[in-house]
Amino acid sequence: MLRFEHLSWKLPSGEEIIKDIDIDIGENKLVVITGPNGGGKTSLAKLIAGIEKPTGGKIFFNGEDITETDITHRAKMGISYAFQQPVKFKGLTVRDLLELAVGKKMKENDICDILSRVGLCSREYVNRELNASLSGGEIKRIEIATVLARNTELTIFDEPEAGIDLWSFTKLVDTFKNIRKNKKGTVLIISHQERILSIADEIIVIADGRIRTSGKGEDVLKELLYDESSILCPKMEED
Repeated sequence: MLRFEHLSWKLPSGEEIIKDIDIDIGENKLVVITGPNGGGKTSLAKLIAGIEKPTGGKIFFNGEDITETDITHRAKMGISYAFQQPVKFKGLTVRDLLELAVGKKMKENDICDILSRVGLCSREYVNRELNASLSGGEIKRIEIATVLARNTELTIFDEPEAGIDLWSFTKLVDTFKNIRKNKKGTVLIISHQERILSIADEIIVIADGRIRTSGKGEDVLKELLYDESSILCPKMEED
């Protein structure tokens, strides 16, 4: 599915953010990337999506070298990315955005289903414009809905819990559980939340631009939670 070979990325200043990463991510997995703030998690996600280009190494998707391909080509190949801070689109309705995401007109029931999965009452939101009347949390949930609607082979969520209330977060965790149960594509989530880490098939811990550990979700989570000497990951945040 996804493979990195000696992947690295430097800022124009010369500071190295991602340092010689090698790892394979398999098909139909729910994988969580975690680690200290500033460790390189979001940078790695942007490299996968094509938002940033690596300064060294290679990225392979389904056996194809995509290192030099742009974000549009990767999207067409089946890679979706939900930003940590959602982009706002003035003048569009929620319906418009969802239909742009899937590339076709959507039935009312399908829109309702997608919005309910992120904790939104669809009939209140489907025809609302994406403007200042929506809160940051609402915009975040709508963006997550557009990514879910695309149903791509690889879906990347950068801290999907940010700005979402507890009830909606619970709905979001349930959505991730259903994705994992149905094994529809690979989901890659960047998160510190224990409830998200606890449902992962695999956990990858990144610190100082390097992979410090990776493996079966429940095994890595035990290490993070119960090894007081571990510097791999900060204490799990409360919901």
